[in-house]
Amino acid sequence: MNIFRLTGDLSHLAAIIILLLKIWKSRSCAGISGKSQILFALVFTTRYLDLLTTFISLYNSFMKVFYIACAYATVYLIYAKFKATYDGNHDTFRVEFLIVPVGGLAFLVNHDFSPLEILWTFSIYLESVSILPQLFMISRTGEAETITTHYLFFLGLYRALYLINWIWRFYTEGFFDMIAIVAGGVQTILYCDFFYLYVTKVLKGKKLSLPA
Repeated sequence: MNIFRLTGDLSHLAAIIILLLKIWKSRSCAGISGKSQILFALVFTTRYLDLLTTFISLYNSFMKVFYIACAYATVYLIYAKFKATYDGNHDTFRVEFLIVPVGGLAFLVNHDFSPLEILWTFSIYLESVSILPQLFMISRTGEAETITTHYLFFLGLYRALYLINWIWRFYTEGFFDMIAIVAGGVQTILYCDFFYLYVTKVLKGKKLSLPA
């Protein structure tokens, strides 16, 4: 494992922990898109089905189980425990416009036409756009809490670091995964505007707002 993948994993862990602590400590999921969290739960479920068939390492298995458990815990907090604080009126992104095209693309463009491989490919494609409901929600409400922007920053940093990881592996190992690189690139591009606003506003103590 290279430094870029390790720091990417740590950034992902930081994002998940920040989000869960934000919801639990404030006893509120205001400003958090439940639809994005459902998409992430779907991403991890379809990606890590190999837990049932393949053992790589304790670290690998632990991280997969942790991601799945945290994803569903977040969905539970939003739609059950703190449902009264969920802002469904602004969380209106049509996720079927993401799931259906991504599902079709996974069938057409994959490494191997087998159930597990198609589902893995589906998860890679879906993760690249799963943040869109959250960004759409912020644009509708006009601004985001600082803690929410920290969550988004570390989530975006995780994908950017993983993209560098794939490039590093190509130059050091000759390993090349076009699907992962393209999907990671798309996801990183979606965060570019947010990264700029995070550096120029949030880090200077101002509230972040996205254009409607």
